[in-house]
Amino acid sequence: MSTSASSRPAAERGLILHGVDFGGCDSAGSAKIRIAERVLAPKSAVTVRNRIDRHALRRAILETMNDGGEHLWRINAPFGLPIECFAEARPEGLAAGELTWQSIAQWMSGFASAREWRAAMREFTRREPKRACDRALHAPLAPMNLRMFKQTFVVITEILVPLVNEGVPIMPVSMPHGRTASATRVCESCPASVLASYRWPAKGYKGVGEPPRKLREDIIRLLRKEGIDIPSAFAVEAIHDVEGGLLDALIMLTPPISSELSHEAAVEGWIY
Repeated sequence: MSTSASSRPAAERGLILHGVDFGGCDSAGSAKIRIAERVLAPKSAVTVRNRIDRHALRRAILETMNDGGEHLWRINAPFGLPIECFAEARPEGLAAGELTWQSIAQWMSGFASAREWRAAMREFTRREPKRACDRALHAPLAPMNLRMFKQTFVVITEILVPLVNEGVPIMPVSMPHGRTASATRVCESCPASVLASYRWPAKGYKGVGEPPRKLREDIIRLLRKEGIDIPSAFAVEAIHDVEGGLLDALIMLTPPISSELSHEAAVEGWIY
């Protein structure tokens, strides 16, 4: 049975990093989300939680707010939309006031489903531009891409908006002024961006057959060389996971990407 790093007493822990693979987030409630965890300092072995759904993920993040520890949750789903989409005009409901991450997120929350939201966006604009962070950090897909729009919608409306309402800081789009009672923070990440930052293979590691399996094995080896203590059972599982979900979660246990934020970051989000 998997365990959680946050089960250790707070006095014995440093920053706990949670790598969250958000794939399959809206598959009819199926529990497909993978979470890998480790303590950065002092270093600890990686632990992996049992598969959960998006509702359980939200609860898990909230549970860390008051446990006395410091937590950083890295989720591989787009946290915002490109400002470029709203440069010339805005859809009904966003026409008035300053364009902010919060105003876009609240507008998205008014739709019943990801498909309904995407249909509304496509009536407004058929462009699917990348954000500033996607371009700067080599993210492969734009937030409204056919393969990404469900993750974008679900993470913003069902994870981030409720967390903001509970006072959880979302980097860098919703950061309360001053120190909050919670040391829990949530940020966006992207396994492909992380791999690119290390100059490691950033694509081709998902799928059946020998070339993808060998790439997954190589990435596990590289992560271990970076000091990430991945127990053998989790390494074997990640190597044989053709969807790459567990490997993506493990990749996000590297230290967050350090880069200068652009002026668009406060509205569009940023990749860490």
